[in-house]
Amino acid sequence: MSNNFLRWKANYDAQKERKGPFFTVSSVPIDPLYAPGHMTDIDYEKDLGNPGEYPYTRGVRSNMYRGRLWTMRQFAGFATAKESNERYKFLLSQGQTGLSVAFDMPTIMGYDSDHPRAYGEVGRVGVAIDSLADMEILFNDIPLDKVSTSMTINAPASIIWSMYIVAAEKQGVPANKLTGTIQNDILKEYIAQKSWIFPPEPSLRLITDIFGYAKENVPKWNTISISGYHIREAGATALQELAFTLADGFAYVEAGIKAGLDVDDFAPRLSFFFNSHTDFFEEIAKYRAARRIWARHMKEKYGAKKEESLLLRFHTQTAGCSLTGPQPENNIVRTAYQAMAAVLGGTQSLHTNSMDEVLALPSQKAVQIALRTQQVLAYETGVVNTIDPLAGSYFVETLTNQMEEGVEEYFRKIDELGGVLGAIRENFFQQEIADAAYRYQQEIESKDRIIVGVNEFVNEGKVEIELLKIDPEVERAQVRRLQAMKQERDNIRVQTTLADLKTAAQESGNLIPKIIDAVRAYATEGEMIAVLKEVFGEYREQAVF
Repeated sequence: MSNNFLRWKANYDAQKERKGPFFTVSSVPIDPLYAPGHMTDIDYEKDLGNPGEYPYTRGVRSNMYRGRLWTMRQFAGFATAKESNERYKFLLSQGQTGLSVAFDMPTIMGYDSDHPRAYGEVGRVGVAIDSLADMEILFNDIPLDKVSTSMTINAPASIIWSMYIVAAEKQGVPANKLTGTIQNDILKEYIAQKSWIFPPEPSLRLITDIFGYAKENVPKWNTISISGYHIREAGATALQELAFTLADGFAYVEAGIKAGLDVDDFAPRLSFFFNSHTDFFEEIAKYRAARRIWARHMKEKYGAKKEESLLLRFHTQTAGCSLTGPQPENNIVRTAYQAMAAVLGGTQSLHTNSMDEVLALPSQKAVQIALRTQQVLAYETGVVNTIDPLAGSYFVETLTNQMEEGVEEYFRKIDELGGVLGAIRENFFQQEIADAAYRYQQEIESKDRIIVGVNEFVNEGKVEIELLKIDPEVERAQVRRLQAMKQERDNIRVQTTLADLKTAAQESGNLIPKIIDAVRAYATEGEMIAVLKEVFGEYREQAVF
């Protein structure tokens, strides 16, 4: 350290320091000042490089937002396909540039709306999609060759994606014109979100079948969105989110190679989905480290040759777990800071949460404010006018390096447990997340961490904002439509396609063409899942106490 720095340090130590906490959300201690001595090991060409150049720390495109802004998406879906279609048209009319579909729990878990386990949940936390008929309504009068669509679905992703492909086909849009993303990330379900259906091995088969089918037929589609978002929402730290998500990503790369695919045939269509929490600089460092780690491993470990295989492209959603029920208007401010962190970190796509999402599905007014937050960020703040403006910051570069080192340490632990599947079986991820969530909650309860409106600056009184309510008639109407569709379709054709799907599942070929055949016959999601359960079985997690 220089004499100047040491002199400042002596002066600082002589002053009284206010009560902290002086550590990140991930519990990383923060020094009072960062200086050149923190960056002695940084090599610009090796560790940073220029935007659009290896190792992509500064961004995956050479012109970033000077070329085009990020895609503005709002996660939306509720009630029936008709109501959600109306919300999508509203959002597009307000300047949204991509769609993002939220499905209800029965759809996520592979149950039709008339299944006993769906009772009381139809259309509650997303849109109910039972068959191609619903998918056609969902995108009615929305030209699928003109809009990019992201769909948050995992265990039944192959079926929902096939419905989208056929719905586009019925519009006259060929599959090779479709753009968008299917989440399709089953490993994070075993780790954090818990909405699985099949065991890991057949689930990975379905994912690699999507990789293979998309390469030949839907080449512009992002075949998976490897998701740290839900890992973070479950209680993980920023470091855990990044480490566990990248580990999942490399597991999918290995699965694709094992299935006989060349890494450069499918890796360019892999994408990521990260959380943006409230610790502004830690989140920015997380995104910068993510690009560097992914590029290095893809090049050096997996032998990727195409530049596109090295690029970590990602969507970001602001942190739902940071939203508070008390003083919900404060969530507008939280979301704005989180959105700015995502943009300064170089995201390709962004969803901003609505202020009321902690209480209900977002109202139209709340979702418009959330979209306007992105538009103000893009057009008024000036943060998009230069690329990676925080590069060279002693603090940001130090955090980026620390994040990378911590991720590599987690990789070593995961490898010792036999990789991602071995770590899942050992409940390693689950225990790490539970411990982190417990520490965070303790910090809030002890007021070592202040949450405005929750444990400090509290207002008494009832929350007065308009909330979206789902009418119970929605479920009854959806069930009536489903049952009518089952009577009107060609049920002999349905049974034939389901039998063909079962036979294909018992063999080793690609299942997507058989799923598409069943979709065209208007077989339901629940019927296809039931057939696959007969062959693949169901997953049961071993509880840890």
